[in-house]
Amino acid sequence: MTEHFVKMAQNNAWANNVLYSACSALSEPALWAARPGFFGSVGRTLNHIYEVDLFYLDALEQGGKGRAVYAREDYATLPPLEQAQAKADARFIAFAKGMNADDLHATRVTERPDGPREERLDWLVLHLVQHQVHHRGQVHCMLSAAGIDPPQLDDFYLEDGRVPSAAPFWE
Repeated sequence: MTEHFVKMAQNNAWANNVLYSACSALSEPALWAARPGFFGSVGRTLNHIYEVDLFYLDALEQGGKGRAVYAREDYATLPPLEQAQAKADARFIAFAKGMNADDLHATRVTERPDGPREERLDWLVLHLVQHQVHHRGQVHCMLSAAGIDPPQLDDFYLEDGRVPSAAPFWE
């Protein structure tokens, strides 16, 4: 069962890589231009994805930083944010590869505004992936509105139709 979580983490890294490649076609002003969505711009949405990854990775790895991961400045340009996201994605893959069947029902503490909460590890992983999918979808729409062809982000798993760009992420 843990192999599924590894594949999800690898797919997540691939989708982020593809999305950042598409976003690189935006000028810096276009990256921060006001757009519909929860966070109002492509740049802010990508920063949100990254910082929430930091929060959940810290919880999964039992790093103890909790909500302190949010005390950061947004990356103002795309290249360093892309590099930081790739490092977070690599951490996620490494964590997933280190999981075993006994870990699936283990719990981790997440620091919430109203206090600490225990969550099942497997559900935290699923939530982290879902959070990324949700907000990548928003960036996808923002790219379209900016005149950039949004990338295909669902060609990772199936043998029939798997894109060549998935190969480095598929182990």
